[in-house]
Amino acid sequence: MWTLGAAIGSAIGVALLSGAAFGIGYAEWDWVPGPVLTNIWWAPGAFALYATASTIISPRWRYSVHRWEVTEDVIYTRTGWINRQWQLVPINRIQTVDHTQGWMERLFKVATLEVQTASHAGSSTIEGLDAADAQRISEDLAARAGQMRNDAT
Repeated sequence: MWTLGAAIGSAIGVALLSGAAFGIGYAEWDWVPGPVLTNIWWAPGAFALYATASTIISPRWRYSVHRWEVTEDVIYTRTGWINRQWQLVPINRIQTVDHTQGWMERLFKVATLEVQTASHAGSSTIEGLDAADAQRISEDLAARAGQMRNDAT
C-alpha cells in the first residue's frame, strides 16, 4: 500500500513537472534566461530519479522500523526513520479509539488505528493493520479503557 501510494504521488509530481517544463520550454518569454529554457527538462528528470528511489526505498524502510504491540495495560508504538520515537499509551489514559480505512486501505484490506489521549504528545497511530484485526483491537481497547476509567488519576 505504501509503495503504491508513493508511486501514485511520484507519477503525479513527474507529470506536473513535465507539463510545466514543456510549457516553459516552448514559451516565448524574454525574461527567462536561455540556459534555463534549454535545460528545463532536467527538473522533471531529476525528480523522476528521486521519486523512483523514494518509491523503492521508503516503504521498505518504513515497514522495517515501524512496530506496535498491545499488552494488558499499555499500547507500545515505535516510529521514525533516523530518530526513533517510542510511545507508550496506558490503557486507562485512552480517551478515544478511532478505526479508519481510506480508499487505498480498503483496496489492500488494511486499516489505521488511532488511539487518542489528553496528553500533549497527541495520539498513537498504528497503520497497515489487517482490517478485521483493527476493528477487533479498537473494540477491545475501547471496552478495556471504559472498564479502567475509574483507575486513572
